[in-house]
Amino acid sequence: MMGFMAPEETRTPTPSPPLPRPAADTRPLADTRSLADPAAEPPAPSAWTIRLVVAGIVLAALNLRPAITSLGALLEEVRDGLGMSGSVAGLLTSVPPLCFAVFGITAPRLARRFGPAAVVCAGMAAITAGLVIRPYLGGTAGFLAASALALMGIAVSNVLMPVIVKRWFPDRVGSMTGLYSMALALGTSAAAAVTVPLTGALGDDWHLGLVVWAGLAAAAVLPWIVLTRTHGAADRATTSPGALRADAPVPPAAMAPTGTQDPAAPAARTVPRHASTDGDDLRITRSRTAWALAVFFGLQATAAYITMGWMAQIFRDAGVAAGTAGLLLAVTMVMGVPLAFVIPRLATRLPRQGPIVVVLGLCGLAGYAGLYLAPAAGAWAWALLLGISNCAFPLALTMVGMRARTGAGVAKLSAFAQSAGYLISIPGPLLVGVLYQHSGGWGLPIALMAGLMIPQIAVGILAGRDRTVEDEAAG
Repeated sequence: MMGFMAPEETRTPTPSPPLPRPAADTRPLADTRSLADPAAEPPAPSAWTIRLVVAGIVLAALNLRPAITSLGALLEEVRDGLGMSGSVAGLLTSVPPLCFAVFGITAPRLARRFGPAAVVCAGMAAITAGLVIRPYLGGTAGFLAASALALMGIAVSNVLMPVIVKRWFPDRVGSMTGLYSMALALGTSAAAAVTVPLTGALGDDWHLGLVVWAGLAAAAVLPWIVLTRTHGAADRATTSPGALRADAPVPPAAMAPTGTQDPAAPAARTVPRHASTDGDDLRITRSRTAWALAVFFGLQATAAYITMGWMAQIFRDAGVAAGTAGLLLAVTMVMGVPLAFVIPRLATRLPRQGPIVVVLGLCGLAGYAGLYLAPAAGAWAWALLLGISNCAFPLALTMVGMRARTGAGVAKLSAFAQSAGYLISIPGPLLVGVLYQHSGGWGLPIALMAGLMIPQIAVGILAGRDRTVEDEAAG
């Protein structure tokens, strides 16, 4: 009967006759829940469960780039071993964003049916399988197919990481996104730096140098198996459209233990009932913020893949030794480790993230100017500046969690922004290669990189405005 009592503040001190029981409770769900019997609510997750989720997030993030950067480190050996043509090898730099775009869009539907934890678990298993079989399929077609299997697992996990963070840590989006982004940057730089010497230690066998990373992916499967078995039903319930209406509260199972709230987390806002939009009704393409975030994601991904694919070559053509050029690239990648933890926490403290977008963009412009004017003389400075600029990725992930109000909204926004963004990023590395080949130098490619930074800043400012996609879609 407590669910049908008047709210505490509307009761009078004088006795009154009991009111007739209404046929249906039409008050907002947040009000009825506050009057529900606490004993009937699901218990908060245990400390052991929270630690298991954190371990799963970190291990998953560590595996979202080694399949790409380990191949880049051994690309020459792979080409010779498979008899791969130069054009096919060039296309390899665009296969990852293509797979991310094609497979990432399926992640929200899979999460609604099976639960995010189960989909991430399957994604880690796909990465493991793809890395194990791709060196031994004997041919370019088989190698590309196995790579696509691993990239499929990466794609769905990429999209669902913000959903996992929002589901388990709704009051610590900034700090958990920072931890996840830091682990991702660590995995990226470690694979780039370690693969070549590790291959040498394994007898200069590039097959073993690639397959060894499957061990790390296999380790990431374990915590997600446990989470799927122990929290699978609750996981599916909290990602179903009915459970994730815009006006629905965060379920107790998704709340962090008492005393762990992130002081950087923004205050919760009440959504009017008329503006509620569930996961199936949300028309993400009606939101200007979603489009701005998708373009921002695509342009920062373009810059990142150009950097990973071509920056070492720029330094080598300027007279920098090959070993030093590789180290410079590793420095650029490793900058994401500390900054990926700092930037998301800073972003959640600001109502608008435009100032961070501008600072990162200016660092990128300064780095490109240095590459054009004095690539060898200031090589370390340019590597650091471009490493800072590449931290637009954790900022974009943080804004995905902040620009949607519900778990269903985060899932749709994450899928849309990442899939559309990776499609946008596909031509970038190829175009840089074409300009380099036809111009005989790096002037035009660097001018292209710098030119793309201007619209990245502009759309980043739009994506960083204090609003949500649910409000825009409902409006």
